[in-house]
Amino acid sequence: MKKILMAKGARTIVEVCAGMKPGEKAVIVTEPCMMPLAEAIAAAVVAAGAEPIITVMTPRDSDGQEPPDAIAAAMKASNVFFNVVRTSITHTRATRDAAAAGSRGMMMTQFSEEMLMGGGIDADFQAIAPQCEAVANALAGADIIHLTTPQGTDLTFSAHGRRGNALTCMISPGKFTTVPTIEANVSPLEGTAEGVIVADASIPYIGIGLLREPIVATVSKGMIVTISGGAQAEILKRNWESKNNPLVYNVAELGIGLNPSCRFIGYMLEDEGVYGSVHIGTGTNITLGGNIKAACHYDLIMTKATIIADGRTILKDGQVAL
Repeated sequence: MKKILMAKGARTIVEVCAGMKPGEKAVIVTEPCMMPLAEAIAAAVVAAGAEPIITVMTPRDSDGQEPPDAIAAAMKASNVFFNVVRTSITHTRATRDAAAAGSRGMMMTQFSEEMLMGGGIDADFQAIAPQCEAVANALAGADIIHLTTPQGTDLTFSAHGRRGNALTCMISPGKFTTVPTIEANVSPLEGTAEGVIVADASIPYIGIGLLREPIVATVSKGMIVTISGGAQAEILKRNWESKNNPLVYNVAELGIGLNPSCRFIGYMLEDEGVYGSVHIGTGTNITLGGNIKAACHYDLIMTKATIIADGRTILKDGQVAL
């Protein structure tokens, strides 16, 4: 029964989001535990008159680890690549290079069968896209961006010269997007972020998920320097320490969720898309317009945020103000 119920969501991803055309070739990168989802996408690719190629790899040891060279080459040679994986390969050179070669990329990290049946996937992606693009344009190149929340977040940084990224869940050649999270984001200039981050919603990585209590991180010269907040904060702290890579503490991204159909469930691509939520990405930023390739990329998600860019209010208490 699940296969039947997943078919509608898979068709939305393939036909609406990826815009697959007859005769195109799709590379579906997956892991053994994600095979039911990969097969659902492959069936939708066939129904669209295109050709699916499923590549199965050993799960990566950590988010942001590169896929095997053969898979990276297949991604680069495809018309569309779907990363249907449990451990993220979004923030990798393989994804960046495949997009640079003209392929279209769909990121389906930590996707569940239930997410194909309903939730964020039910959004009207075409109707929401203009707002997403407007928010991304407002973030792009801002000299000073100021983020605050009632929970205590107070962070400033510069995005001077940085592009704004509109992840509308619909892609054109040379681009990649997440699904079903609709988000606009920007990568801070390295070394410019200062202040405090208070995540109160979710950190959907390494088994943390929905937060039982806030996690507080202080930031100096673009790097997280302290973290506190109970057992879940300790999980994050120990994981970062285990990477033995100082770049994991880089403040890599500010993202704004814009999908009104998403809800907080502890899965990355639903949680990050919740309308009006904000996430601060850490670690790698090379796929977002920055220069850092770290050992991982995690996102700290918060609610009821206000964002002001060069004096212009973009988000006010979790509502888009443009």
